[in-house]
Amino acid sequence: VKHLLILLSVVFIQQPHDLVVVAGQPVTLPCSITGYHGMVLWVKDGLALGVNRDMSGYPRYDVIGDHSKGEYHLLIQRTELTDDGSFECQAIQAATRSRPARLTVLVPPDDPVIIGAPVVSLRAGNSLNLTCHANNAKPAASIIWIRNGEVLNGAAYTKTLLRDGRRESTVSTLHISASNIENGQQITCRASNKAAPNGKEATVTIDIQHFPLVNLSVEPQPVLEGNLVKFHCAAKANPPVTHYRWAKGGSMITDATGDTYEVLVDHSFFTEPVSCEVTNALGNTNISRNVDVYFGPRLAAEPQSLQVDRGSDAVFSCAWIGNPSLTIVWMKRGHGVVLSNENTLTLKAVRQEDAGKYVCRAVVPRVGVGEKEVTLTVNGPPTISSTQTQQALYGEKGQIKCFIRSTPPPDRIAWSWKETVLESGTSGRYTVETVSTEDGVISTLTMSNIVPADFQTIYNCTAWNSFGSDTEIIRLKEQGKNQVTLHPNQPHCNRFRLQPQAICLFGPAVTAQRRDGIIGKSIRRYAINNSLECTKNLVLFVCFHR
Repeated sequence: VKHLLILLSVVFIQQPHDLVVVAGQPVTLPCSITGYHGMVLWVKDGLALGVNRDMSGYPRYDVIGDHSKGEYHLLIQRTELTDDGSFECQAIQAATRSRPARLTVLVPPDDPVIIGAPVVSLRAGNSLNLTCHANNAKPAASIIWIRNGEVLNGAAYTKTLLRDGRRESTVSTLHISASNIENGQQITCRASNKAAPNGKEATVTIDIQHFPLVNLSVEPQPVLEGNLVKFHCAAKANPPVTHYRWAKGGSMITDATGDTYEVLVDHSFFTEPVSCEVTNALGNTNISRNVDVYFGPRLAAEPQSLQVDRGSDAVFSCAWIGNPSLTIVWMKRGHGVVLSNENTLTLKAVRQEDAGKYVCRAVVPRVGVGEKEVTLTVNGPPTISSTQTQQALYGEKGQIKCFIRSTPPPDRIAWSWKETVLESGTSGRYTVETVSTEDGVISTLTMSNIVPADFQTIYNCTAWNSFGSDTEIIRLKEQGKNQVTLHPNQPHCNRFRLQPQAICLFGPAVTAQRRDGIIGKSIRRYAINNSLECTKNLVLFVCFHR
């Protein structure tokens, strides 16, 4: 009965399952048994590996997990081909075993070998047979041939099973006709299988020996622009050379026919190579050289001014040539900060303050300097920069000005105060005029016959364009006004006498008391001839004379 109860309570929570692993990698076969505390045995291909955690006969094998929880996972470190097989986890006293699990060990191929590599030589006109071996792989390696990034078709493919009955060796042979071979070509053999999906490669270079071999020398180098240079084209060929042809920048040089060419060089020889083409009975070889000519900066690609939206990137490109190596410096005009030393200047997420002139300057040490200026225009909402407090004379005509920078130009400009909005023209005492300048737009609000209320009014200047708007608050201040700050408990505060016929403006919470005993409320304007006494810690009296 006890044995039956054990049998009934034993349950595999985890069982090993089929796995595929690349040789050399670790792998874990899970086994968890609940309700069982007896001996656990791992079996491979019908042979016992060890009981519980005893795997002394297999140094790469370990039983891991929490024994108290019934965990007997089999860890195989650095798997080998011999580990390939069927595994079971068995609860011996319960006479219970897991389902069998197949462990498949994959083996990548050895590095492929091309017979005759790294260089295969042949005579012009002969066809070429290339053979590539990829050995000791499981499963057998697939082989492809590649030239100039393209797969070559038509290769013969054979594979051989090795003595261990598991690994295989592969041989691929590629035939290339003579018309499809060029000197210096590189052909690659790539071998791959499931263990090496990215493949392993071997490359061979084709050497067709008897086309002309050419060396082009230039003397002297380096050389200053305007000096004499001699080109010498030395060639070895079989059969012998029959013809020399010279060119500069792709254009024929008709007055040079032998193996030597002499010329006074200018800056164009730095960018337009001189080529020598050597011909024999089988074909020709062309080689070219640039001359190391010293010359000052010359603009190769002119930068263009840009107009971009705020928040976008602005990318300027400016290419110079010069020799010796030149240095490129990007700066904003009027600023001393180097923004870039590359051909390209990238301004990320431009702001409106980034607008302006930018200079691309090239410097060839001890030779010369060149520069080019471009303009960055940034589209965005208008920006208003005006003095927030402007002055006027009481009783005279007064003006307040609003300066607006805006790209694109503002669609609308409006002045507002109290309940009034005025965009242009005249309304009562007020007139709005707008003038465009090179730097922006100036909107002027003109007030005839300034009255005291004008000095307490808040004026709003607002501009709009398709990107948004900006507002500036402007206050008007009387020219020549007198500000007096009185402190309690100081002699001049206790008996401060205002000049007759004065209008006094107090702060919003000022309480004043006349000497005759009449207590005033919190007031902002008070006309008085008498002395005042301070009843707050700090009182600011601002008096405007009538």
